[in-house]
Amino acid sequence: MALNYFIIYKPYEVLSQFSKEGSKAVLGDYFDVPRDVYPVGRLDFDSEGLLILTNDKSLNHRLLNPQFAHNRTYWVQVDGAITPEAVQKLRKGVDIKVDGKTHHTRPAIVEVFEEEPFVPERNPPIRVRKSIPAPWIALTLKEGKNRQVRKMTAAVGFPTLRLIRYSIGKLTIDSLQPGDIVELSQASIYEALFK
Repeated sequence: MALNYFIIYKPYEVLSQFSKEGSKAVLGDYFDVPRDVYPVGRLDFDSEGLLILTNDKSLNHRLLNPQFAHNRTYWVQVDGAITPEAVQKLRKGVDIKVDGKTHHTRPAIVEVFEEEPFVPERNPPIRVRKSIPAPWIALTLKEGKNRQVRKMTAAVGFPTLRLIRYSIGKLTIDSLQPGDIVELSQASIYEALFK
């Protein structure tokens, strides 16, 4: 069996699956890949950015099994001028609910963008309120609980307005636009993820 590896920029309001579910857009509406290729992990319907598509079960296992912790970085636009105290709490880890239980997140790397990062326009755009700033932070995690980033920023009082997964390991969405796909070799994707 030939192994295939793709990185995509999942657009906003697209399910991270190929099978149809009601009237919502799915990956198959944007990407034409072999039938046995699936996303590794997921991004929520209302999130966008980097997803890996592959039929390599070994890669899938290494990326999804918590014992193989790896960095994934999210660019997060938050509601309100995030404070140094909130940033410090995110760095140390915060309590969130996962499946009805309290989970203390692992320490995270958090940086506040001094200038808005260059990102594609979103359709529809976020709701802008002139009197309330909407700065961006870069949040790097080694775990991926359900809706974790949104729960973390809400826990420190700055809800997420827009969420883009920028990178996994050394793979990034640099130069990609929503709906873009790039095929990679096994050697290049393993090197970018694990070396």
